[in-house]
Formats: sequence, C-alpha cells, structure tokens
Amino acid sequence: MAGKTGSTPSPVSNWVKHIWLNMQIIRNEEELEERLSRPTEDDVAALAALDGDLLILGAGGKMGPSLAKLARRASTKRVIAVARFSDPSVAAELRASGIETVACDLLEPGALDQLPDAPNVIFMAARKFGTSGSEYLTWAMNAFLPGLVAERYRASRIVAFSSGNVYGLEPASGSGSVESSPVAPAGEYAQSVLGPERMFEYASSRWQTKVALLRLNYAVDLRYGVLVDIASAVFEGRSIDLRMGMVNVIWQGDANSMCLRSFAHCQTPPRILNITGPEKLSVREIAREFGRRFEKAPIFSGEERDTALLNNASEAHRLFGPPKVTAAQMMDWAAHWISSGGRSLNKPTHFEARDGRF
Repeated sequence: MAGKTGSTPSPVSNWVKHIWLNMQIIRNEEELEERLSRPTEDDVAALAALDGDLLILGAGGKMGPSLAKLARRASTKRVIAVARFSDPSVAAELRASGIETVACDLLEPGALDQLPDAPNVIFMAARKFGTSGSEYLTWAMNAFLPGLVAERYRASRIVAFSSGNVYGLEPASGSGSVESSPVAPAGEYAQSVLGPERMFEYASSRWQTKVALLRLNYAVDLRYGVLVDIASAVFEGRSIDLRMGMVNVIWQGDANSMCLRSFAHCQTPPRILNITGPEKLSVREIAREFGRRFEKAPIFSGEERDTALLNNASEAHRLFGPPKVTAAQMMDWAAHWISSGGRSLNKPTHFEARDGRF
C-alpha cells in the first residue's frame, strides 16, 4: 500500500507510518488480549476495596474472558469464571491466567446451587443474535435465568450487564438517553433485556441486594463491534446501511474497567449506569474515515433517519472519568487490524436494525 520509490506517499502509507511511529498498533491477538485486560491504578484500587472473591457468570462470551483477566491482573483475589465454555481453549486460556473456571449450563436445573458462594458477582450471561424464531430461549436466558441468579446470590453485591436497547430511539440531533429516560424496548430481544433489570430490582426490594445495572452500548474489540462492522464493509466493498445514522461506542477494555469499578456503586434500589463513549458518531463519517485509511470509497444504502439509538453516559464519566481509548484510536487500531488480516469473530452487531429484530 506504500507509494513507489520517489513518489509522494499515499495517505494510507502516511497513516501506517504515523501509527508505527506513535506505537499505536495492536499486531496480534496476544497483544489485543493484553491491551484489553491491562489494569489501571483505578482498577487496582477498586479491587483492593472489595471484600472476598469475584464470581463472573457468563464469562465465556465476547467480553467475559478479558474482563476476568483484567480482574485477575488487578488483584490477588480469587476470580471464578463460569460459562458453558463450548470452546475449551477459552477455559484453558483463563486457567493459564490464574483464573478458576467452572463449566456449567446455568439453565440446567440445580446448576446454580452447585456454584460457590461469592460476595461479589458479575452477571453477563445473555442471548441476542438468533432471537427471531427462538424467542423462548432468549427469554429464558435474558429473564428467567436472572431471576434464579438474583435469588441464589441475594446476599451478594451484583453488577449486571444490561443494554442500551431498553431505551427507545432518540432524536439524532440530541444528546441521547440518560438513566432517567423512560424505557421503550423495541422487539423481543430488547424487551427480554429489560427482564434481568426487573429481576434484580425485585431482589433488591425483597432482600436488600445491592445492585448496579450497566446499560452498555456498544463495546468494541478489534474482532467485533460497530466500528469493525463498518470498517470491514468499507474494506470489502460492501454497502453500509445509513438508516441508523448515529451510534455510540466504547473500547471494551474501558467497559471492563467501568464494570469492576461499579461495585462501589451497588445500592438498593439498583444504581443504573449508561456505559458508552462520550462521542456521538456519524455512521457516514466513520465510513469515510475508514475509506481514507483504506483508499476505498465507501458504498452507502438508505438515508439517515432523524432518530437513533443513542445513550448519554455522562453520569458514568463523572464517576469513573472518560474512557482512556478514544474513537479515533479505535478506528486506527481497527483499520490496521482489518487491513493486515486480523481474525474476526464473525458476529456482526446489526447496529443498523431499527425494529429490534436480531
């Protein structure tokens, strides 16, 4: 992609040189995992303030492994990761990092009773994609299971992941939904995601369980995420749907950090926090930025609507500070990752969906 000898370097070659000179590059999955799980002083302090072990339910998904590693690197506490671990290599990698693993189908009757007690619990088991046609399974994972967990760990502090999808579409010209905005979930996935919130609210009311609910929107790893979806489409010459014209994103490592620091804010009734980045990003402009990096013109379909799914995370940023990784850094990393053949999880976010069907 570099220019010929004696010629003016292309914008992309200049960009690659800039990235290398500034050491802003993630070259492989080992470096990616290290970056995602690199603790800050605030993470270390947050874990030091916690009494007892940390149990992570649903730790085998996209975010769970790096979150577990972050917790382990930030402290000497016992960290227990629970999941089905359909890919045994994930469990092996966690064990190699000093994390205890328990292979478990959480929906199996009696499974929760076999798990260890823990004063600190992160709940992140959920189902999104494939909802259409298997709604019953999505509701079982997203609403029935949280009720069981809420009862089993009613004496624990619980940080539970939710989703910004519980909100309705907001004016694209506005600043996005805040925690006090009314919920208006569209489609069965978003409706089912409201389920765990209500179950943990019930536990908090009945047993005084201290809870924090994190409405996440959208986490980015270099193997998946909204920015990766858009960058891949530009790189491969595929059309980008503009109907959901604005998005919020956050680096997964920053979301992991905010999750661990949320234990200090567990309360009765539950504390709700929007977790995302400070920027309101135009999908069209994101695509154009990747187009400049790849020297490829983006292909668009549809037109921007006057509403979008947007979250305002100013309260979380007040508590935790802004994310360490900016949207521009994420785009630099994603562009290099994709152009150099980095692995994809092949799990598109379907951020463009406006009807809640995933």
